[in-house]
Amino acid sequence: MLTGACMSRAGFNRKTGLATLTMVLAAEAADWDVLWELKGSGEALQHHRGITHSFVGAPFVAAATLGFVYLLYRFWLRRRKPRPGNPPVRWKCLYWLALIAALSHLLLDYTTAYGIRLFEPFNYRWYSWDIMFITEPVMLAVLILGLVMPPFFGLVNQEIGARRKGPGGRGGAIFALVCVLVIWGYRDFQHRRALGAISALTYNGETVMKIAAYPYIINPFRWYGVVETQDFFQTFPVDSETPKVDPDSKARTFYKPEETPVTLAAKEAYFGRVYLDWAVFPLVESEKLAGEFNGYVVQVQDLRYAYPGRSVLAGFVLLDSNLHVVAQGGSLDKPEWLRKITGR
Repeated sequence: MLTGACMSRAGFNRKTGLATLTMVLAAEAADWDVLWELKGSGEALQHHRGITHSFVGAPFVAAATLGFVYLLYRFWLRRRKPRPGNPPVRWKCLYWLALIAALSHLLLDYTTAYGIRLFEPFNYRWYSWDIMFITEPVMLAVLILGLVMPPFFGLVNQEIGARRKGPGGRGGAIFALVCVLVIWGYRDFQHRRALGAISALTYNGETVMKIAAYPYIINPFRWYGVVETQDFFQTFPVDSETPKVDPDSKARTFYKPEETPVTLAAKEAYFGRVYLDWAVFPLVESEKLAGEFNGYVVQVQDLRYAYPGRSVLAGFVLLDSNLHVVAQGGSLDKPEWLRKITGR
């Protein structure tokens, strides 16, 4: 929403009325898909950052946003007196601004590690840049300052009698957007250094199948590295400034469990299929449950999110003795009695 506001104030709000309102709403509108949470964590994971976050869906998201703005204008905004100097409302122009804002949402989500399915429904592959933490205070501060500071200087200009042509805040908004691009560029540079340091090492003599480096909040030199080999995963901190892998000897090794009928049944369950399609470094572990319930619980987690000291976006599949699915979902959906049995 802050990005949409800055883009509008960077000059688009001089092209048509309602530009800022439209771009702010369109920049956020793709996240309507969070409503899938109402149907459970499996549905949410399946549909979040899907069609509304794709190049195919963006034009429809823009159209829906424009329709909502039109209703607001017809029933409420039209009754308000327009401010002197504001341009008239141009609906065709507003649609293109809404589309630009909708596409900015895709770009912002692409910079994170969660991923985004840019080409759905033709291609369901997940894409991610892996350079930004899910919430980045530095970027938020830059965008907020770009919006807040120009009005402050505008008050100063009014005091000294300076005249303003058109909507204000253009310089601050452009500066904020340029700063965001600089942050992305610097993060990308450090990300490549981290990946280079990881790829330069050997791991117990095994062939490396996949490597990744994921960001921490604020610090652009601190990364969370993950390596996958044929037999194990390994995670460790990476200092991209040096660059150096695991400078404090805090590496963790996760050996891949043997595939069994239990884990195969869990992977065939709905939540298992959805989770494994999304996961980059999936670890699947099974446990035989003791007591009255004669069955198994299979834990699935993505080591991409196994930051030390942080909760993992994990899930479970509960199977009976015949390997039929009894319950499934994210960790928060786990029944209380199952939490007591497993201790997780």
